[in-house]
Amino acid sequence: MPTVVIAPSNVATFPEGGGHFWVYLQYVLGLRQLGCEVYWLEAFRSKDRPEREAGALTTFRARMQQYGLGAKAIVYVTHSKTASPEAPTDFLDMTRAEAEAIFQRADLLLNFHYATSPGLLAQFRRTAMIDIDPGLLQFWINRRQLSVPPHDFYFTTGENVGKPGSAIPDCGLDWLHIRPAVCLEGWPYRFVPRSETFTTISSWDSSDWIVDGDETYENTKRVAFLEFAELPRLTPQPLELALSMRTERDAEERRDLEQRGWRIRHAREVAASPERYQSYIQQSRGEFSCAKRSCMKFQNAWVSDRTLCYLASGKPVVVQDTGPSSFLPNGEGMFRFGTPQQAAQALQTINADYERHCRAARDLAETWFDAKQVVEGILNHALNGVRAEVTV
Repeated sequence: MPTVVIAPSNVATFPEGGGHFWVYLQYVLGLRQLGCEVYWLEAFRSKDRPEREAGALTTFRARMQQYGLGAKAIVYVTHSKTASPEAPTDFLDMTRAEAEAIFQRADLLLNFHYATSPGLLAQFRRTAMIDIDPGLLQFWINRRQLSVPPHDFYFTTGENVGKPGSAIPDCGLDWLHIRPAVCLEGWPYRFVPRSETFTTISSWDSSDWIVDGDETYENTKRVAFLEFAELPRLTPQPLELALSMRTERDAEERRDLEQRGWRIRHAREVAASPERYQSYIQQSRGEFSCAKRSCMKFQNAWVSDRTLCYLASGKPVVVQDTGPSSFLPNGEGMFRFGTPQQAAQALQTINADYERHCRAARDLAETWFDAKQVVEGILNHALNGVRAEVTV
């Protein structure tokens, strides 16, 4: 039974991110289905706000316990976004010696945290980087905006990373392509014919800007959705956005969207825990969502981990076309749009034969994104030397 340590990013410090927690839990559940012993390793960035940080850690520990990771959560404290070259020394809930003993007997580290200490990586026999930001990660590396320490293996969920003619460079690394993952048992099929609203859950504004020489652009969901602000006027289908909004400008834009026919909720109301996030998706009629500008620019054929949760639940999705794909469909279960008119037509087509598209959505999740098959491919290569493309 292999021992695998999974290293997520920014989960413990983001307790209201129920969907963010699910991104990594999918891999944990898939590994367990294969019989692996799984540990969760995380850097907790302290900003010297004791009360808030104590609350975040209490929530994190409760979730670890709930999902069978209570004794298998390894948390170390850091005070900077930049990784120290040295291994961490300040651990919570276990001693440094206990943590390092786990690292040394582990068969593999699956690392989603790009700014990991080289000293920490050196304690593992095998290390694998998992890229869930295809295009962006390679851009950051290529432009020297991010320094990723060496790993033994590099996996990417980006179908077009490093491919001939792609806008995404390989950065001199040997990328193996995998699908993003959803645990089918954790996300069962839920057919609710009376569900009314197409929804999504998203950030809104942030400080996410792309700087590439003389070119600078805002890389937020805010600008993505505003390009399609008129969509409710093209379709009778109710559309709801659950957004993280904070500022007065956000409030003004919320009022404007509502005047155009959007239903707006705060993401906290629907996704503050993993259970609420799942319930909201499973009660939705389907998903409508846009993609960040970087996805469009890099043409990375990206599909959101959140979208996979809709698909697995049997909810058809209408999502922005992020570039050519060898397997992503357009017209059954999943519709990929480029214009508001295409999105409106997709919603009409789904509603004309709703149950068929619900079943097609689940079939897509089972065929392409089964977490058990995704992690089995990763392990076959990292532990057994199977070199074939790690796709299902």
